[in-house]
Amino acid sequence: MSAAVALSTEDLRAVAWFAAASAETVLGIFEADQPDDPRPRDAIAAAWAFARGGERGKALRDTAWAALKAAQDAHTAAGREAARAAMAAAGAAYLHPLAKATQVKHILGAGAHAARAAELAAGGSAADHLARTVRRATPEVVDVLNRYPSAPDGGGRVGELTRLLDAALRTGPE
Repeated sequence: MSAAVALSTEDLRAVAWFAAASAETVLGIFEADQPDDPRPRDAIAAAWAFARGGERGKALRDTAWAALKAAQDAHTAAGREAARAAMAAAGAAYLHPLAKATQVKHILGAGAHAARAAELAAGGSAADHLARTVRRATPEVVDVLNRYPSAPDGGGRVGELTRLLDAALRTGPE
């Protein structure tokens, strides 16, 4: 059985704020792919609503699932990753108080998927996008992250980007 991690509603709101801000940076990539599909935008809006004091409930779950479906409907790999970033933003509010490495995906998933979307769209490196994501993280987000084990192995390129974000945030500014 995993140890419990202390999490307040304010901790969850800080994580959701970070995730929404991260996903929002690549929303245009999805919307260029699927201009008439509002599902990722709706997921990010739900994450913002929670981060700003709203309820953690059905709207977050429903919009997260809808954004995941939008990812499946996207025509490009970059569009799929941008929609997954939106899905992860809405899901960030569901960070569980279990000291498991897999929970780090709730904190960093939106940022990692956004970095992958940016990388695919630009046909290059995700390094600049990752650096901006690291700068976006508030001390509250880093504090929550440090309550969990390091990001888990696996997960392909998004998993690698998650581990890069994790290491950069735990290390702090150079």
